[in-house]
Amino acid sequence: MISPAEHRPLRAVLYMAMTGLCFIGVQATVKHLGPGMPPAESAFLRYLLGLVFLIPMWPELRKAHLTRRAWALFTLRGAVQAGAVICWFFAMTRITIAEVTAMNYMNPIYVTLGAALFLGERLAARRMAAIGLAFLGALIILRPGFRTLDPGHFAMIFAALGFATAYLVAKRMTGEVSPSVVVGMMSIMVTIFLAPFALADWVAPSLTQLAWLFLVACFATTGHYMMTLAFQAAPMAVTQPVTFLQLVWASLLGWLAFSEPIDGWVVLGGTLIMTAVSFIAWREMRLKAAPTRDAAPNS
Repeated sequence: MISPAEHRPLRAVLYMAMTGLCFIGVQATVKHLGPGMPPAESAFLRYLLGLVFLIPMWPELRKAHLTRRAWALFTLRGAVQAGAVICWFFAMTRITIAEVTAMNYMNPIYVTLGAALFLGERLAARRMAAIGLAFLGALIILRPGFRTLDPGHFAMIFAALGFATAYLVAKRMTGEVSPSVVVGMMSIMVTIFLAPFALADWVAPSLTQLAWLFLVACFATTGHYMMTLAFQAAPMAVTQPVTFLQLVWASLLGWLAFSEPIDGWVVLGGTLIMTAVSFIAWREMRLKAAPTRDAAPNS
């Protein structure tokens, strides 16, 4: 846990803002590539090209002594993450950037529910109310019964569920191996699991497409690194609300670059989800800080 003396909120906000820009870069690049390449192949090449970023981690990966349980969990995470990535790439070719961004905000909500169901974490009434608000936001975005849903919407639902499941598995692993090993093994396993799906519907990529996909890998790696720096600088309650800017940028980018109309319902739904996620992060910070405050008079 970050001590109050180590809090650097302004720096954390800047890092998180840069994280959002990087992830918008990922979405814009994938959107630009369009449906010219099968989603599984696009995802596979993105991870394959991204393996170059594992070179500095290689000595640590070689020294890691993984148990049978660790191998099983890494395999499970790789399989789930691979499926989620395929769904995400498919969704990016079917629905607007703003919809993908807003629906992606559901990841922490699914993680919270999964932690309660599978890791035994307690769900208080306030947290349940926040989860209910988030699902209301998702319904506002999708508006089932009021419009025809695209397969991309369903793909994005499965993508968010898959990413949340992969996160929960990673959370189990962080106590056993270093973060570098967790990230490195995830990248390797996802690449392996994506390979057969990519080869089943392979389209020879052009050098231009490979260059764009390498740019996706650069944006994604930089974004995750910036996010790590933001979490180190301040608690999630400080950084989480900043991610709402990503929806603003996504809406503007979709409108300016891809002629996607700005949908007020998507913005409203995303706002509700982000409010719920921020509240959960704030409550978690308060609960973690409570023992420290209680212990202060005795110190």
